[in-house]
Amino acid sequence: MSVIRILTDRVANQIAAGEVIERPAAVVKELVENSLDAGATRVEVEFRAGGRALIRVTDNGCGMTQEDALLSLERHATSKLVETADLDRLGTFGFRGEAVPSIASVSHFELQTRVGSAAAGTEIVINGGKFVHVRECGLAPGTRITVSHLFNSVPARRKFLKTDATESAHIIQTVRLYALACPATAFVLIEDGRVLFQSPVCTTLAERVGEIFGRQLVADLLPVAMAETGLKLSGLIGKPGVNRSTRHELLMFVNRRPVDSRTLNYALIESYATALAKGRYPVAVLFLELDPAAVDVNVHPAKREVRFRSEGAVRGFVIRAVLQRLREWGAPAPRVEPASAGPVHPVASEVMPGDPVSLAAPATVNLPPTAFVVKPPAPHSAPAIVRTAAAPLKVSAPSASAALLGWRFLGTAHSDYALWETPSGLMVLDRRAAHERVWFERLEMQFKQGAVASQRLLFAIPVEFDAIASALLTDQLAFLQCHGFAVVEFGRNFFRIEAVPVWLESSDAVIFLRDIIGLMRDGQLDGKNLDLARTALAQLAAQQAVRLPISHNETEALALVAQLFACTQPHTSPAGRPTHFELSRAELLRRFQR
Repeated sequence: MSVIRILTDRVANQIAAGEVIERPAAVVKELVENSLDAGATRVEVEFRAGGRALIRVTDNGCGMTQEDALLSLERHATSKLVETADLDRLGTFGFRGEAVPSIASVSHFELQTRVGSAAAGTEIVINGGKFVHVRECGLAPGTRITVSHLFNSVPARRKFLKTDATESAHIIQTVRLYALACPATAFVLIEDGRVLFQSPVCTTLAERVGEIFGRQLVADLLPVAMAETGLKLSGLIGKPGVNRSTRHELLMFVNRRPVDSRTLNYALIESYATALAKGRYPVAVLFLELDPAAVDVNVHPAKREVRFRSEGAVRGFVIRAVLQRLREWGAPAPRVEPASAGPVHPVASEVMPGDPVSLAAPATVNLPPTAFVVKPPAPHSAPAIVRTAAAPLKVSAPSASAALLGWRFLGTAHSDYALWETPSGLMVLDRRAAHERVWFERLEMQFKQGAVASQRLLFAIPVEFDAIASALLTDQLAFLQCHGFAVVEFGRNFFRIEAVPVWLESSDAVIFLRDIIGLMRDGQLDGKNLDLARTALAQLAAQQAVRLPISHNETEALALVAQLFACTQPHTSPAGRPTHFELSRAELLRRFQR
């Protein structure tokens, strides 16, 4: 039987680091929280190689004496708590005293700090949990912590880190959250020597949102302010129709603490139920204030999640506040077309993958007023856009008839589903899922072959992004250029869209470009892995390219099914949803008890 022993502090700290420090962004979070708790009015965050190589957080807070600096490296040493009851009165971000020793145990750690009244500062260096030295240093009042070679002492943990682009995105998101939480604090974020964003002290939340997300977005936001007994909600929410493909801009704060809360997220999404298409999310920066005793912030090692004493009361309050503001702004519940569907117009129904013309010779269509010539040009003819793919799926009507031998088209149900009688039963086809599969494989082929047709816009579309999105977009301009887009920088955080792929309506260009940036934030458009990047772009583009014709006759249905079964993976959409299912005759007999 093994002998029971007490773990050394170094091993205990490394175990704690596994719970608290899961990735470089967690290091940034803990250090920035300490800076804000120290009263800093300026915080600078610098990192390299996604935080693996270097993370440095510098602030002008109150600093620490040498004695306090040494104590901060002991487990559970904190100035925020004395008794358990103090958890009900928390007014700080940090409180457990585990983060700093945990970080120091899995990195090369340098702490430099100085209180304003001291003539010199203190420098402490720890390598993998072992003290190297403690000495005086020159430093302006405040604290600077440098973390390098993260997880070198625990290589197994290092292997679980994602790509630099993904880890960088998490760091950027973390700093952005705390910049929003504390508008009165100036923030600077530097990646690999380049300033991503630099926001001065802001007097209002709208001003800080403008610094981070861009001033164009602020114009699309509505201020919210509502209070009830023990609850107060304030912040900004997007007008109906302003939405995103990811949750990156759905931001919630509880007593200034950035949190992930299903209660709050679902309450907000439910408030927009009539104004959101499936898979879209509202834009919001909301602050909920309540008695600290009514919320438990200690249910997650990294303090990401919170639990409310009365979940139902909080949810109902948020829904009432948001609905009231939306009603004040726009009267009846707005009707918003799904972002992925776009406007339906006559030319769309003539050139969809399900149309018979796409089975024969490529069809040409007149350009919309905002676009002119395309690549490849049509010699000796008027400018035109070819809506079929550069390398179309080779399907002919005779082969389609052979594939559908014995099938009889019955009609459509609820406009989205095509019904077929087959020799073995009843086939139900999801028209949208089928179109997305056809478009996905078509676009993926174009991307791989580099044969992406684009249309140059007669009038360039100006667009403003936040500093982080601008940095991500700037890094991928060449990639977008190779895939049908022409986007050029036009000043700080401003861009112009000068050309778009032929399958994209110019009116949808800004929304689609924001969705692409969403993929970049998630690390899915990393130029270092072109195959994965092209697949992710093709999947997003397939959703945008689909324009379901309102009518759906037998000829169109036949063409769609023929093209679907010419695909390499006809049974699922690019998102993994089934494109069709069959009810066998035996199943029909069983259900009718025959």
